[in-house]
Amino acid sequence: MTDRRNQLADNLARVEERIAAACAAAGRPRDEVTLIVVTKTYPASDVRLLAELGVRHVAENRDQDAAPKAAECSDLPLTWHFVGQLQTNKVRSVVRYADVVHSVDRTRLVTALSTAAVNAGRELDCLVQVALDAESGERGERGGAAPDGVAELADALASAEGLRPAGLMTVAPLAGPFAGRPRAAFERLMEISTDLRAAHPAANMVSAGMSADLEEAVAAGATHVRVGSAVLGVRPRLG
Repeated sequence: MTDRRNQLADNLARVEERIAAACAAAGRPRDEVTLIVVTKTYPASDVRLLAELGVRHVAENRDQDAAPKAAECSDLPLTWHFVGQLQTNKVRSVVRYADVVHSVDRTRLVTALSTAAVNAGRELDCLVQVALDAESGERGERGGAAPDGVAELADALASAEGLRPAGLMTVAPLAGPFAGRPRAAFERLMEISTDLRAAHPAANMVSAGMSADLEEAVAAGATHVRVGSAVLGVRPRLG
């Protein structure tokens, strides 16, 4: 376990250096960017080691993996983020442990989340997932609503009991006009965020950037970066 702890510590230090350098290059204070470590496919023992090393934000994308892991780590001072595409039949489970849901992309999901949050006596921060590869009225290849659907979803979150519109999330698209252009994609997300904050001033989270493109996200203005493999290593294949 000591070897694994040292490995995680070294990886975290390298990621921290990258974030700090990106902030410096962008003229931003380091404390403007929050690191979320994506622990999907890795065991609860790694989550415990990360917590020992000072990590306070962790993310999962599959409820069947996340729910038991979050339960096992419920004694830790962690904020749990759900970042995967979310089916309505998983909502009741997700709201029991998630503090932030990054993948709100349809009004039916808002309704389901609100009902489950009220029943669980919880309040959740919710991000609208923006698909920069989606046409009007469509969803993206990796989930998310088209940019022109953001305002409606944010308004729905604002009026839903138990939920708060907290901002936006995107994944750099693999298709469409922003394919292979993460910096441009993240800058477009920031433009959408500016419009959102005009209507919902507290919705100021911008979740963008992963292991390969966190520098572009920080340069564009992201407030949260979601880093998995650069901290935990190459993921094992899912069976």
